[in-house]
Amino acid sequence: MAEPEIVWTPDNQQVATSQIARFRDWLRSRDIVDVHNYDDLWRWSVTEPAAFWGALAEHFEVAFHTPPDDVLPDRTMPGTRWFPGATLNYAEHALRPGPGKDDTDLAVIFRREDGRTQQLTYGQLRSQVAAARAALIELGVRRGDRVVAVAPNSPETLVAFLATASLGAVWASCSPDFGARAIADRFAQLDPTVLVTIDGYVYNGRSYQILDAIAEVESQLSTLRATVVVPYLAAGAGFTTGTHSGRHTWTDLLEAHAGAALEFDAVPFDHPLWVLYSSGTTGLPKGIVHGHGGIVVEHLKGMALHFDAGPADRFFWYTTTGWMMWNFVVSGLLVGSTVVLFDGSPAHPSMPALWQFAAEQQVTIFGTSAPFVQACLKDGLSLDHLDLGSVRVVGSTGSPLSVDGFRWLAASFGPRVQIASFSGGTDLCTGFIGPAPDVPVWLGELSRPSLGAAVAAFDESGRPVVEQVGELVLTEPMPSMPVAFWNDDDGSRLRDAYFGEYPGVWRHGDWITMTSRGSAVIHGRSDSTLNRGGVRMGTAEFYRVVEAHPGVADSLVIDTSGTRVDDGELLCFLVLAPDTELASVEPELRAALRQELSPRHVPDRFIVVNDVPRTLNGKKCEVPVKRILAGMDPDRAVSREALRNPAALEPFLALR
Repeated sequence: MAEPEIVWTPDNQQVATSQIARFRDWLRSRDIVDVHNYDDLWRWSVTEPAAFWGALAEHFEVAFHTPPDDVLPDRTMPGTRWFPGATLNYAEHALRPGPGKDDTDLAVIFRREDGRTQQLTYGQLRSQVAAARAALIELGVRRGDRVVAVAPNSPETLVAFLATASLGAVWASCSPDFGARAIADRFAQLDPTVLVTIDGYVYNGRSYQILDAIAEVESQLSTLRATVVVPYLAAGAGFTTGTHSGRHTWTDLLEAHAGAALEFDAVPFDHPLWVLYSSGTTGLPKGIVHGHGGIVVEHLKGMALHFDAGPADRFFWYTTTGWMMWNFVVSGLLVGSTVVLFDGSPAHPSMPALWQFAAEQQVTIFGTSAPFVQACLKDGLSLDHLDLGSVRVVGSTGSPLSVDGFRWLAASFGPRVQIASFSGGTDLCTGFIGPAPDVPVWLGELSRPSLGAAVAAFDESGRPVVEQVGELVLTEPMPSMPVAFWNDDDGSRLRDAYFGEYPGVWRHGDWITMTSRGSAVIHGRSDSTLNRGGVRMGTAEFYRVVEAHPGVADSLVIDTSGTRVDDGELLCFLVLAPDTELASVEPELRAALRQELSPRHVPDRFIVVNDVPRTLNGKKCEVPVKRILAGMDPDRAVSREALRNPAALEPFLALR
């Protein structure tokens, strides 16, 4: 097979001054290992993980209050323990003085879609975190308690999180557009002490009040001692505390504790930092617990060695607080970057809005989702009128970035900007395949497995394969793997989720091809595979073809093979663009799929629907719909409260 086009090549001078080059030089100077390129460094990192992660912690001067007894006494998964005996604190690393972190250096840039802006220096951020920490203590929060938040991607949320972490308390957040039931399903599991919320939010030109929904959530959180309300809408519209005992205003609390000392409670390496959640489409969302230490070392590695982020950078990724990318973005503080936050619709008042924001704020690392890139492409958006000269990396994650998406970015930015397709998951709160400053970017591919990530593709016999589609696995542990699932005392749910298929090996649930170049292609979730006539294919490849058609706004493909007594069908559900008829697009789609995929992957039927069911985080509900079409009780197949648009299920229920 011919090698695909290279769309970005590292600049030798930039590589020489990159943080990954400095790390290799440092390793050599300490006689730890002598490696001269990315691939050699990666091989060492996965064959000698204790040496790699120990060296990384030393190089980045991880501030252990109590030094570790060891780095990795036992590599066996699950149950791996990292840096036993060590104590530290995530918030201390985010706020400690260092390059780019003087009191006058810019820490946070924020903009809301309606134009509201705010900036915080590192000095102001430290002061606000100290005040919020003192306020949480006054409200009864102690080490190990849970602070939960229904909050936007705003500075107040960042401050509340860092204050929580500084105490050794545990953080969890939901985006304010989640419904009351979805919020309660997540937070009630945690028995929280304090709820932080806003009075309302803005999205796509409209304002939404949420305090009635918050009252419903409060009624289901029996352990709650206090609710802290941030007056996020103009002048705190509609918010009063007088009729709600136990409610406090954010501004009053911070003013009351202004001048408080900034302190950090040292906690064990694997002490819970935050709880992230699975989608919850088939039951209560699983609470995925990550530890302080694992996130510190993993995010230091990701920010510095993969994105080459540092004090000169303005790091942005479009996200909400209900997606793990929010947690990743705020870790830009670990390396002294300015974190750039945006709250609202990425396309309001028009599609260029987010790019205009990046230009105005001189963003250097711009991150978004593959669907947003695809939307820009389909809109015919041109960036020529914008000054995006500050951007050196454009990141994409959330789903596989299509070849057409790569082409649009390459055409928009030219060869100087690295296209950083990044794949990982909530489970590890990181990407384990993606960019490196010293490796090319090939069209449609992720450049390399991340350092310390022993990524492989396994065939059905559990053997590693190259240039073949296989199960994405990790054969060695990583520090940011979950320390636990919440309320999974014996660890059985965690073992079943990741280690049931291949004992001692993490199965992630994606299809992947590892190329002979060392790069990778992600094909979508392996539990929603299209298996037609023995030819397996990920759904991402199907969507790449179908959604490239200008008459298709969205799509969902379901293979019912293996779920019925008969041979099953390949069904393609289409959301059509305005003024488009199925009769006009179906022949063209059939021809394109036959030519670009295979005759086996031409659907038996195309069915028009008004909407595609999606989770609260925007992922297509392939597996729940497949279960519904197989005849499973809908209440068992999917939790409607976990969906952004539950009414979108109705056409699929009618087909059962």
